[in-house]
Amino acid sequence: MASTSQPTPRPKFSVQLNRFWQRVTEGLEIGQLWKQFHADARSSYRLYSRDFQARSPQESQPRGFFHTAQELAWAILEKLTPARRVLLLIGVVFLIFPAGGFSYHGKAGEVQVVEFDFRFYGGVVLFVLLMLEIADRVVMKRDLEIARDIQRWLLPATPPNVPGMAIAFATRPANTVAGDYYDVFPRPASAGGDARFILSVADVAGKSIPAALLMATFQASLRTLSATPSSLVEMVASMNQYACTNSQSGLRFTTAFVAEFDPATRTLNYINAGHNNPILRRSNGTVEYLVAGGLPLGIRAEAPYDSGSTVLQAGDWLVIFTDGVIEARNERDEEYGEPRLLEVLRTGAASTPDELLRRLLSDVDSFVGATPQHDDITCMLVKISG
Repeated sequence: MASTSQPTPRPKFSVQLNRFWQRVTEGLEIGQLWKQFHADARSSYRLYSRDFQARSPQESQPRGFFHTAQELAWAILEKLTPARRVLLLIGVVFLIFPAGGFSYHGKAGEVQVVEFDFRFYGGVVLFVLLMLEIADRVVMKRDLEIARDIQRWLLPATPPNVPGMAIAFATRPANTVAGDYYDVFPRPASAGGDARFILSVADVAGKSIPAALLMATFQASLRTLSATPSSLVEMVASMNQYACTNSQSGLRFTTAFVAEFDPATRTLNYINAGHNNPILRRSNGTVEYLVAGGLPLGIRAEAPYDSGSTVLQAGDWLVIFTDGVIEARNERDEEYGEPRLLEVLRTGAASTPDELLRRLLSDVDSFVGATPQHDDITCMLVKISG
């Protein structure tokens, strides 16, 4: 009778090791881990290099390797508190310090030798420092996640029902929180008039928490002032005056496109405050840019603003975006560019805004690949219905 071989049971240790590895890597493959490490390393190098370049501005003579290494070391140290700098230095010194010891004579005349392995203690010191930094990172990550949730509450999840318009929008923050803003909401109708709608896209200079805080003040001022019986020019001028009180003498300015749409006449009145020129693609294929406006908000309190006006027709497309879209870069440091955006708009003119927005973001993703982006990406697509 032929014997059948039983499958060899998988060693328990191998199963546990595989489970541990899957938990550590969250199921990522080696290639994915390497891409993530490469992106993190490039991002960290840019962070530190900006600091040491600021400490040592360009000189007439090229800087040597040791000078560059010294400035880079200082840039790293200055990210730590003084106490943690001392811990780091002690740990590094212990790691490169040779093992040592001393001897003494015991009671019976025997020679007793005591040895110290400084490298072990150096590793312990660096481990303690790592734990302290991880604790800070966990607390900061939790705070950032709370800020991200609050920011999501400030931005609309879905567009409102605007007569004569189909709208789609999306944003992708470069960090956990963003400085980009988009909104569509009804403006209270004047006595005897019809309701109008505000469309806005804005981009606060800077990144992360500071930009997100200023984005929140922009949203509050826009929502508040739009409820007052003021013209679009008066509203934007008031927003600019308020922005100047929080812009650190113009360093934290905001580019913005603010428009008011009247569904009864399909008239769009707008102000472009230093923002990327929105693209208006007519149903016949011609392209116009909405350029009337003035300076970004927060630079000069008394800056004048001009308003533009255009009548929208069935089949027209309006594309409002931040510079993160056209300035998205691939691994060859090439920009996505406006021509690619126009091509996607041309080939998808018969689509719905939701479909075209998915196609546009997919095209941006294909262009940049795994290259990390350093600016928020926000886009609003509007199609005029018949």
